[in-house]
Amino acid sequence: MRAASSPACLSPLLLCLCVLQRSYGTPSPPSPTFTHNQTKLPDGDKDSHHRPKRGWIWNQFFVLEEHIGPDAQYVGKLHSNSDKGDGSVQYLLSGEGAGTIFTINELTGDIHAKKSLDREKKSHYVLHAQAVDRFTNRAVEPESEFIIKVQDVNDNAPKFPDGPFSASVPEMADIGTSVFQITATDADDPTYGNSAKIVYSILQGQPFFAVDPKTGVIRTALPNMDRETREMYSVIIQAKDMAGSVGGLSGSTTVNISLTDVNDNPPRFPQKNYQLYVPESAQVGKAVGKIKANDEDLGVNAEMTYRIANEEGAAMFSISTDSDKREGVISLRKPLDYEKKKAYSLNIEGVNTHLDPRFSYLGPFKDTTTLKLIIGDVDEAPVFTMDYYIMDVYENAPARTEVGMVTAQDPDSTRSKVRYSIDQNPEGDALFTIDVDSGLITTTKSLDREEVAWHNITVMASEIDNPNLVSYVPVTVQVLDVNDNAPYIVTDSAFVVCEGSKAGQVIQTIRATDKDNFANGRFTFALPEDLPANPNFTLKDNEDSSASVLARRQGFSQVEQELYQLPVVVWDGGEPVLSSTSTLTLRVCPCQRGARTPVCRAQAFLSSAGLSTGALIAILLCVLILLAIVVLFVTLRSKKSKKEPLIISAEDIRENVVTYDDEGGGEEDTEAFDIAALRNPAAAEEMRLRKNLQSEVWRAIGTEALSPALTLPDEDIHEVIKLKVVEANRDTSGPPYDSLQTYAYEGRGSPSGSISSLDLPEPQTELDPSEVDNWGPEVQILSRVFQEKGQQDIP
Repeated sequence: MRAASSPACLSPLLLCLCVLQRSYGTPSPPSPTFTHNQTKLPDGDKDSHHRPKRGWIWNQFFVLEEHIGPDAQYVGKLHSNSDKGDGSVQYLLSGEGAGTIFTINELTGDIHAKKSLDREKKSHYVLHAQAVDRFTNRAVEPESEFIIKVQDVNDNAPKFPDGPFSASVPEMADIGTSVFQITATDADDPTYGNSAKIVYSILQGQPFFAVDPKTGVIRTALPNMDRETREMYSVIIQAKDMAGSVGGLSGSTTVNISLTDVNDNPPRFPQKNYQLYVPESAQVGKAVGKIKANDEDLGVNAEMTYRIANEEGAAMFSISTDSDKREGVISLRKPLDYEKKKAYSLNIEGVNTHLDPRFSYLGPFKDTTTLKLIIGDVDEAPVFTMDYYIMDVYENAPARTEVGMVTAQDPDSTRSKVRYSIDQNPEGDALFTIDVDSGLITTTKSLDREEVAWHNITVMASEIDNPNLVSYVPVTVQVLDVNDNAPYIVTDSAFVVCEGSKAGQVIQTIRATDKDNFANGRFTFALPEDLPANPNFTLKDNEDSSASVLARRQGFSQVEQELYQLPVVVWDGGEPVLSSTSTLTLRVCPCQRGARTPVCRAQAFLSSAGLSTGALIAILLCVLILLAIVVLFVTLRSKKSKKEPLIISAEDIRENVVTYDDEGGGEEDTEAFDIAALRNPAAAEEMRLRKNLQSEVWRAIGTEALSPALTLPDEDIHEVIKLKVVEANRDTSGPPYDSLQTYAYEGRGSPSGSISSLDLPEPQTELDPSEVDNWGPEVQILSRVFQEKGQQDIP
């Protein structure tokens, strides 16, 4: 296929495009570098070695963008060698834009673009061409792919999509210092012609700044640009395509450049001399004035500190820096006194804290000014000669005794008179008074050091001409001690004397107490001289304000005497000498062994209650008897519920006969069966022992008829029964229930005699009642108890 020539080639601008089209139209073998085209075999041809005709092979067509002519733009021509010009070959076009953008003449194969194209939207189109027989619809040429490339024209101006811009550069920068790099974009094809080749230039901002035409870097063009003179610059940069030639398109943007601050300006005081009024009543540590130096720099470059350069001013005043306001705050270091000095002169310096060595040639970055402080006279309160006063007075001194004097003066030149007074506590007593004119302090009554040793008062001084001006001073009054209290010995409890103490042994060490000051001297101890010598104890003065109580003998006994009294006289070392007599109580008791200090055993505590040993034994015995009675009563009650009847069965009932299994002991059986066993067999033995004890006691005290059972008459058994009944009624150990008791009597006719103990002769008294008194207090108490009980039981 050969591309036909186009009339558009006559245009000078399209000359090179026409040359390209002609070169593509010349038949040539396929080049290995052009592999974009694809050739499809006809449907009926399956030969893999088929080689397409050379006339049906091409690479691409070109079409200019932005065509604005009235006619469709000619793109190129498709032609097959099989076309004889008789109209039998039909050309078909398919692919991107086929039929809508690109049209083909089916008979001639001419391709036209009927719309204006924009390369920036789409740079090329891929289409497919095919030649078929019009009548048989068979493919004359295989389907082949080709590209129509939109040729660029310079229809887009350079743009700055991110503009306008902001940049900064330090002031006083050198020439050529880089400020900012600007970049423009061009939508045209950078590979074709100079449509996208941009050149930068500066339209506004000279002579301060310049721009590199190729890179777009903005640089400083003047030295020593001062921010304090001009801070902001608006620079307009232009970007032009076609390498800046005439006819090229251009765009511009604005770059706002600011100069950043550097420390190139020292601080400056607006004036060289200042004057400030300060009243003499100004408080120490408080601010009395402010001063400020100006610095044209910003931020840290304008920070400064202030100081007082002269020694006289620095001694009385101090200056600090307010970092927020950059002011120097002047404060008072010492109190002012108009009468002593009426004016002060301060040399104040303001110095930058952050220096830049590059600008040291500009001079020292500090400034100095003079501040004159005028001290104003103020009517002041009186001033005491001392900050506080300490005075003293002896206790017991009479009222109106002088304590001391305070003095205050008016510091002003008028020297007004001063009036004194005491600031009284409304809740306290007025112990002191002061002379309103002289300031002499005196007492109002006698003082006692032992009650309050120190008194604190406040004295006020005011001017007579101006009573509102008042000053205060604290006064401390110490009450001095005199020897007005006698010493004494503190005895909270009795001293312990062990029964085993030996003669000369230390019983206790004593010390004295005195309410007066210890400066009165040490204490001296002795026994009273007006009393006879104590045979049991003596006293030794240790000569160290203590004394030791010593035992004079041994063999102390708590039974013989438990408590002893020892009077002791103690003297102090004051002037005059005072003394007192204290009585020590010493208690004798058996002490615990191994104790470091004497400690009585437990029985000593019981004896202190006033009970003797015999009384304690009697109490313990009574307690034991009561416990035995309680145990016996509980035992009887428990066995009562389990007691079986003595009559086993109805067949064993006999008149006046009770059967029981008990075998006598013969003639030698003096302890025959006790009828009381019928009532409570379990308590028979205990009952027997109790009766024996009672009988022996009664015999010991000479009492007759203790037990009628031992002196029964032989004639009448009825008397025996009555006596038994009486004894049973008096017996509190028996169970409280009714029972029938029968007693049999054999009479006198038995050869062997009666086996009952009722008829036995009365046993002889084995104990002499007179011997009871020799048995000790315990037995005597027990004897009296049984005598009283026996008298109550005898009718």
